[in-house]
Amino acid sequence: MNFDLPESHRILRQAVREFCEKEVRPYAREWDAEERFPMELVPKLAELGLLGIRIPEAYGGAGMDTLAYAVAVEECARVDGSLALTVASHNGLGTGHLLAFGTEAQKQRYLPKAASGEWLAAWALTEPGSGSDSAGMLTTAVRDGDSWVIDGTKMFITQGGVGGFCVVLARTNRSVPAQRGITAFIVDAGTPGFRASRKLEKYGCRWSDTAELTFEGVRVPDSQRLGAVDHGFYDTMSILDRGRVSIGAMALGLGRGALELAIRYAKDRRAFDRPIADFQAIQWKLADAATQLDAADLLIRRAAWLADRGEPYSREASMAKLLASEAATRACNDAVQIHGGYGYTREFEVERHLRDVKLCEIGEGTSEVQRMVIAKHLLRA
Repeated sequence: MNFDLPESHRILRQAVREFCEKEVRPYAREWDAEERFPMELVPKLAELGLLGIRIPEAYGGAGMDTLAYAVAVEECARVDGSLALTVASHNGLGTGHLLAFGTEAQKQRYLPKAASGEWLAAWALTEPGSGSDSAGMLTTAVRDGDSWVIDGTKMFITQGGVGGFCVVLARTNRSVPAQRGITAFIVDAGTPGFRASRKLEKYGCRWSDTAELTFEGVRVPDSQRLGAVDHGFYDTMSILDRGRVSIGAMALGLGRGALELAIRYAKDRRAFDRPIADFQAIQWKLADAATQLDAADLLIRRAAWLADRGEPYSREASMAKLLASEAATRACNDAVQIHGGYGYTREFEVERHLRDVKLCEIGEGTSEVQRMVIAKHLLRA
């Protein structure tokens, strides 16, 4: 396994870094404070190729691999967690499900619009009463002739209020075990009975749009069914594996961004007539953060490498997300500590990194779920 990034990926990293420094960093604090999704940013993301990074060129995308996707998300997170979450969820979940299991007609209809930024993608699995137990969903889809009628509520849906379409998972068969009776459907924004019923106010990633979705008698034709009937849960598990690589990359970017801020501050801040970077207590925090984040980087690259080779990588994706999210949370917490009282104010960016990174220990499978997945693979061997 080569630890060096291919030249194309190094070029991508530099392009995304320059974009984020110019188009995002100057406004990120304002967007966070206002909790406003910056729609004006979407065409710029599309122009850079970030909204179709894994979509094939035939559908208007960049056609890059999982490793490139992880690199892009990491660079976004280095500056702003909300941006990284938007890019990760749009590519990995909504469009990712279509890319993996959609018909040619569905791909022709939705992927070009997703790549161009005309339509952002949402993906609706979680419900008010089912998070880690995702198969315990109550949303239903009932067959009615050539159509399906969807009823239920989804919670914590990224892009739920701004998306052009939503991939929704619903129970279609109660006569079989839960995992075997779930199906995915594509629902366009504006479909009668489908609405974002509530925008959620969050601790971190505050300008990323997160909503509660309501489905009341939403009728969609069978042509909007995504994948085989009653097979949606198994498809979902494979979608989450790749998503865990991207959330690991998001955590890595947030941790490295916070580490950069902490190093800069430690060199500038003086106490007892010398920079605080001279003190061993500070140096050890920086050393621990850099070491743990580099280790997480290698796990992310391993999982992405396996995914791109078409090999099983569920265990590796969970390991990458687990280590990256927990290491990044420690790094961000220590970066705030190094900043002292200033780190606790919104005057410095580092507090936003700490708020944003906590999501990475929860979203797309909590740390506890990742440990369950890893242990299951170990005991199965």
